[in-house]
Amino acid sequence: MRGARSSRLFAISFDAHQSERLAHFWAGVLGLERADECDDGVALLSGNDAGYRLGFRPSQVQKITQNRLHFDLTSSCLEDQQQTVTRALDVGAQHADVGQEPDASHVVLADPEGNEFCVLEPGNNFLAGCGFSGALACDGSQAVGYFWSQALGWPLLWDQDEETTIQSPNGGTKITWGGPPLMPDFGKDLHFDLAPNDDQQAEVERLLSLEGSVSTPPTARCCWPTPTATSSACSHAGEAGTDGDRGRRLLRQSHWCSRRRRCCRRALRRRAVPSMPIPPPFQCMGSSCIRGAAP
Repeated sequence: MRGARSSRLFAISFDAHQSERLAHFWAGVLGLERADECDDGVALLSGNDAGYRLGFRPSQVQKITQNRLHFDLTSSCLEDQQQTVTRALDVGAQHADVGQEPDASHVVLADPEGNEFCVLEPGNNFLAGCGFSGALACDGSQAVGYFWSQALGWPLLWDQDEETTIQSPNGGTKITWGGPPLMPDFGKDLHFDLAPNDDQQAEVERLLSLEGSVSTPPTARCCWPTPTATSSACSHAGEAGTDGDRGRRLLRQSHWCSRRRRCCRRALRRRAVPSMPIPPPFQCMGSSCIRGAAP
C-alpha cells in the first residue's frame, strides 16, 4: 500500500577512511556503546528514541567541501555546552570555520575526518526533548522532506519556506532539510541506512514509486551493511505543522552556513545523485540503497 511504512531507519552512517578511529571518536563524544553485530564497518547504539544506530562504513572517497548533513548536539546549560566542546576536542575534534559569525552562540567543530557538527547553545525550544543528538541538519529540497516522511512513516513537523522537518513517532532526533540553494554532491558524507520490514524488492519498487511522484528530483544517499536489510531513496509526501517560531529561529541560528551566503538555516543542501551499482544483496535508487532481508 502506497504511503504505508515499509522501511525503518536502521542507521545514520558516515563514510569513513578509518572506521574504528571515527567510531571511537563519536563514542567518546556521545557516550555511546558499540553494537555487537556489524559486518561492514562499525556501528554504535545511539540510545536515541528514534531507534537508529550510528554507522561507520569504509570509504576511500575524499572530502572536498563541507558536508551536506551534520549533527546538531544540544546543551542543557552553558557549562554543559562547554563540557561537550572540551570532551570533543580531547578525543580529536578541531574547531571548524564554515562561515559562521564571530559572535555565534553555537560552536562548530569537525571530527578527525573533517565531518562538521555543531554544539548548540542552551535554550533551543525546537529541539527540546530530542535528546543529545537533537537534529540531523540536511541539504535538500522540500520534496526530499516529503519523500522521507512517506518512506519512513515519520510525520512532518515543519513545512514552511521550503524547509521541512520530520521526526519519528517515538521522538528523538529531528531530521531537517533547509531548501534551496542546494549544494553539489561531492561524495564523502553521511547517509541513511534503511532496513525493509518485508520484501526487499517490493520496498525498492515502493520507494521508486515515491521518487517518481516528485516533480523536483530529491536527494539523500543510503546504503547498509549486514545480510539483513537496508535501503534508500528520495521523494514526496504530505503536509506539516509548526513548532514555534522562536525555536525555529534558534535552530536557524545554530546552522553553520554563512549568512553572507544565505545559508544560515540551510545547513547542507543536497542534490540528487545517480544510482550506483551495488552488488547483491544491496539495491540502490537515487541516493539510497536497500539491503535484502535475511531469509
